[in-house]
Amino acid sequence: MLISSRVRAFSFALLISSAGVAWAEAPSDPAAVKQDDLGKWFDAKGDPTYKIESDGKLDWFSYSGFRRYHSECHVCHGPDGEGSSYAPALKNSLKTLTYAEFVGIVVGGRRNVTSSQENVMPAFGDNKNVMCYLDDIYAYLRGRSTESIARGRPAGHVEKPEKATEAEKACLGLQ
Repeated sequence: MLISSRVRAFSFALLISSAGVAWAEAPSDPAAVKQDDLGKWFDAKGDPTYKIESDGKLDWFSYSGFRRYHSECHVCHGPDGEGSSYAPALKNSLKTLTYAEFVGIVVGGRRNVTSSQENVMPAFGDNKNVMCYLDDIYAYLRGRSTESIARGRPAGHVEKPEKATEAEKACLGLQ
């Protein structure tokens, strides 16, 4: 399976988060400062982030993250990252989780056991419907964590770049 180099680069994060080791570094400023050749936006540290255009349109990848989040994650974590009685509000979690921690948890899963309950986040490392869109989901949730992206379907979005379609097909094994 072809997975983005960003996800492969964080295999170490999987080991660390699975071991329960806490990261000391806080998430960086979500301001979009650079765009890659696919059209994804990144912050000054190089972490995926959202971009809202002057006309209010959301960047394609954050919009894609909205769609993918609601197809794969909202069943447990609630609509728009708001949480549920079953799983935490990811819009709040992204206020403290770094990108590396997020990737590690999604790829490898997590198990939290307390005296009153057991919460298990399954591993999604083999799920192409998550892994091929992991940066998108992160960017969407990052926008939700700052309230920059409102609840519900975004009103408008930038068109999907052709290169993004090609990368998506390659990741899903459709080429």
